Amino acid sequence: MSDFAANLLGWFRHSGRHDLPWQRPRTPYRVWISEVMLQQTQVVTVIPFFERFMARFPDIHALAATPLDEVLHYWTGLGYYSRARNLHAAACLIRDRHRGHLPASIAELRELPGIGRSTAAAILALAYDQRAAILDGNVKRVLSRYFAIQDWPGGAVEKRLWRLAEELLPEQEIAAYTQAIMDLGALVCTRRRPQCGICPVAGDCQALQAGIQADLPAPRPRRPLPLRHTRMLLLQDASGRILLEQRPPTGVWGGLWSLPECDPGAELNAWIAERFALVSRGYEFGRSFHHGFSHFRLEIEPVHAVVQPAPDRIRDAVNLYWYRPNGDNRRIGLPGPVRDLIENRFPYSEDHE
Repeated sequence: MSDFAANLLGWFRHSGRHDLPWQRPRTPYRVWISEVMLQQTQVVTVIPFFERFMARFPDIHALAATPLDEVLHYWTGLGYYSRARNLHAAACLIRDRHRGHLPASIAELRELPGIGRSTAAAILALAYDQRAAILDGNVKRVLSRYFAIQDWPGGAVEKRLWRLAEELLPEQEIAAYTQAIMDLGALVCTRRRPQCGICPVAGDCQALQAGIQADLPAPRPRRPLPLRHTRMLLLQDASGRILLEQRPPTGVWGGLWSLPECDPGAELNAWIAERFALVSRGYEFGRSFHHGFSHFRLEIEPVHAVVQPAPDRIRDAVNLYWYRPNGDNRRIGLPGPVRDLIENRFPYSEDHE
């Protein structure tokens, strides 16, 4: 066993995390759900979502048997909703192709939607104690500093990091080692203000020796994100219900129920009459706010109106739904900003990420 692995495992026994919800019990299903939730999301944020998700979907069969709308409902607020869509699709495949058992091979895991190389390896290591290297954000940071790799950890550099991650793997205690290296990045080798004084591998850390640990890993080259503009319409009927429209199954907020959106330059009376066969006597405009996505920023102008059906016109569609905010029994997925607009009517802050 390398000094890196031995020192890390020794530290993990007394300082690592041993009581996370997905560790009690540590089943393949619970590990899988947690690893998907933890993609680009911190542990402290994931824990309450994970516990609610497990209470409603305790196993693969329960997840596969539930309509996607309800799965998205339990994901609302966690973001990156393609993860939930992929989980549901993968659960159906596991039920149909693998008799409800999560595969225990890297090839079969990677055939499932939403499971890439690192997630598959984490499942194998944590759930099955198989020898597989992971390379999530925490591990990239640890290795970039330990080996003083000064380039952004993507592209060709990422390939080098994969090789290093595999070389450092011990022959035994794979599950403990995998959790340990994730914990090291999350608790000690943090993005800002790394605690090098208590790091179990600080003695051989090349970045620490060079005094550049705070500068690594190098940030991804940034490009300005384009800004898009939209209006979100809170169209409310006389009984207080709000009209929702289901988004296409792919793309931003795919499959979620959202407020109708129109171009800021559209004439509202004509637009909602043509689109939904509704009429309104007036509108209340809220303060615009921004919501950030990975590849663009969206400026949202909320507009509220009480509406009623247009005379002699009926508009009905399967992708429209009148939602009752304070008593709706149907469990549906809502994007975070949409949920907040419905609950609060208008935003209270300029930025809402």
